[in-house]
Amino acid sequence: MRGEYAFSQRRACGLMTMAVSSYRYQSRRSDEPLRTRLVELAREKPRFGYRRLHVLLGRSGEHVNHKRVHRVYRAAGLMIRRKKRKPCVRVGQPLRVWTSANQEWALDFVHDAVECGRAIRVLSVVDAYTRECLALEVDTSFASRRVTRVLEAIVAERGQPLAIRCDNGPELTSRHFLAWCVEHQIELVHIQPGKPTQNAHVESFHGRLREECLTVSWFQNLFDARRKIAAWRTEYNEERPHSSLGYLTPQEFATAMRAAEAGSALLAPPSSAADPDAESVV
Repeated sequence: MRGEYAFSQRRACGLMTMAVSSYRYQSRRSDEPLRTRLVELAREKPRFGYRRLHVLLGRSGEHVNHKRVHRVYRAAGLMIRRKKRKPCVRVGQPLRVWTSANQEWALDFVHDAVECGRAIRVLSVVDAYTRECLALEVDTSFASRRVTRVLEAIVAERGQPLAIRCDNGPELTSRHFLAWCVEHQIELVHIQPGKPTQNAHVESFHGRLREECLTVSWFQNLFDARRKIAAWRTEYNEERPHSSLGYLTPQEFATAMRAAEAGSALLAPPSSAADPDAESVV
């Protein structure tokens, strides 16, 4: 060492403030048995990481430090390659001021569970102007085609909206859902990820739904959940006073708005009388 580098190992370790015994230490323990065992487990469970493999080793009676398992796991080339999710980039979509019904519908999901512990999802569709709950569909899962069937049923009853505001869930960003909106010429407004306030109407509605229905109800099964949630939707639309509507119910407010729009249409003068320069027809 001295002839090759002009100073000894001891002096080099002293300059680096390292103990000579640590520099010269060589492990007498072989990692080959652990490596072989990890390779066997990785072949049986190819999507398990080193932490789960460490648990399996402990269950089989092989007590090994998790840091050693990680080191041997990496050296054996068993690290799982994880796909990086592409970030969802959206432009901010502030709430708009609407003047009549069917201009914008707000759409989102809320989650709960039935007695056996099975998760359920509730699809909510709310009119942003009248605050009417247009649909409360309950099921264990929702594909994009199921979502469009619900929307088509609402469109058949009351006409289609100008825009639909929703988040970036897989059901609402699928090709089928996007194509459905293009086909019906409905503007699709996706909010920014992590910005639920950009869909505040439906988020506020979900707060009332959870406080007044989901939290205080015990659902025996899926059919019981559908029955109770449908009953609450009727109560919300027809009986519950809404503070944003001057304490009218959404149905009362919608009826009053339709009557006002019909009255203003009757009182509006014809186009020929409104234009003084229009030529009279004899």
